[in-house]
Amino acid sequence: MRRALFTDEHDLFRRSFRSFVEKEIAPHHLTWEQEGIVPRELFLAAGEAGFLCMAAPEEYGGGGVDDFRYNLIIAEEIQRAGVAGSGLGITLHNDICLPYFLSLATAEQKARWLPGMCSGALITAIAMTEPTIGSDLASMRTSAIRDGDHYVVNGSKTFITNGINADLVITAVKTDPSQRHKGMSLLVIERGMTGFERGRNLDKVGLHAQDTAELFFTDVEVPASNLLGQEGAGFLHLVDNLPQERLSIAMSAVAAAAQALAWTLDYAREREAFGQPIGSFQNSRFRLAEMKTEIDIAQVFVDRCVEALDAGELTAEEAAEAKWWCTELQKRVVDACVQLHGGYGYMLEYPIARAYVDARIQTIYGGTTEIMKEIIGRSLGL
Repeated sequence: MRRALFTDEHDLFRRSFRSFVEKEIAPHHLTWEQEGIVPRELFLAAGEAGFLCMAAPEEYGGGGVDDFRYNLIIAEEIQRAGVAGSGLGITLHNDICLPYFLSLATAEQKARWLPGMCSGALITAIAMTEPTIGSDLASMRTSAIRDGDHYVVNGSKTFITNGINADLVITAVKTDPSQRHKGMSLLVIERGMTGFERGRNLDKVGLHAQDTAELFFTDVEVPASNLLGQEGAGFLHLVDNLPQERLSIAMSAVAAAAQALAWTLDYAREREAFGQPIGSFQNSRFRLAEMKTEIDIAQVFVDRCVEALDAGELTAEEAAEAKWWCTELQKRVVDACVQLHGGYGYMLEYPIARAYVDARIQTIYGGTTEIMKEIIGRSLGL
C-alpha cells in the first residue's frame, strides 16, 4: 500500500530509479565493494538519468523540484537493493552537499559549479572531521589565512566520504584561528589545487564500496571567490544544514531496517528446524512482530520529518530525534536478523551480513547518538 506521503509522480520516479539501481548499480556492487570505490561513471550515469541534484534549478541542469520526498525514494531504493556502499556517494551529493551550494553560493559560483554537479562531472564532498577532533568542530585546526585575493590553507581532514572521487570539497576551516565558532568559514577546495593531496582510501568495517579518505592541505592557495557563504559564519552555515543531513541518515536507517526484516521474513518462511519453518516458533514470530512494529512507527516519524523539512519547519531537535532513534533501531533490527539467520547470517555472501557491517557507522557519522541526545536534552532546558 502506498504511503500517503507520495503521489503518482513519486511512484513513477521510484520505478525509474529502481530500474536504474537494478541496471547500473546492483550487478557491479560486489566488485565495487572489493575495489573500495565506485567508478566516476556512476555519477555521470545518474546525472544523465536525472537522479542528481533534483532540487537544483533547471537552468543549471537540475530537476527544479525542491521536494525531499524524491531524496527519500532514492534512499529507500538503495537500501532495498542492498547496495548502501555503492549508493552512499549519491545521497551525500544530493542530500548533504547540494544544499550548501543552493543556499550559500553566489550567482557566479552557481554558474561555475552547479552544471557539473547536476551532470555528475563534478562530485562533491564535505570535510569537517579532523584527526584530533570529531563533534567539537570549534576546536578544528585547519587554517585558511587571507592573503590578498586568496586564502592559504594548511591542515588535514579525515573520514571524508567521497574523499577520493570528489572534485569539490566543502571544507570547514579557521579563517580566524584566535576564535572558536566565530572563526570558522567554509571554502570550496577543488581537485588539482597545488598542495591539496589525498591520503589512502581508508579500510572501513563496512560500506566498502564507498571511498572514504584522508585529505591534506599544505599551503593550498584557494581563491577568495571560493568562499562559500560569509567569512566567520561557517559554524552557523553548518548548523543550518545539519538537520537535513541527519534526516537523510535517519531515512536510510529506517529503509535499511525494513529491508533487513524483509530478507529475514523470507528466510524464516523457508528455513526449517525440527520439521517446521523457523518463523513458526513463537520466539521468532514475536521478535519479528516487534521489529515490524518499531519500523512502522519509525517510518511514520521520518515521513513527518520529511514533510516538515519541505515546509521549512524541521527543527534541529526533531532531526536529532530521528537520527539517533532510527540508527539505533537499524542496529538492533539488523543484529536480530543476523541471529535469526543463524550461521548463514555471518556469511558475507548473504546480504544480511553485509547489512550488519554497514549499519555500524550509522550511529556515529553525522553526529553520534550521544551528541543527538545532548542536542535534545539542551532543548528541554536541562
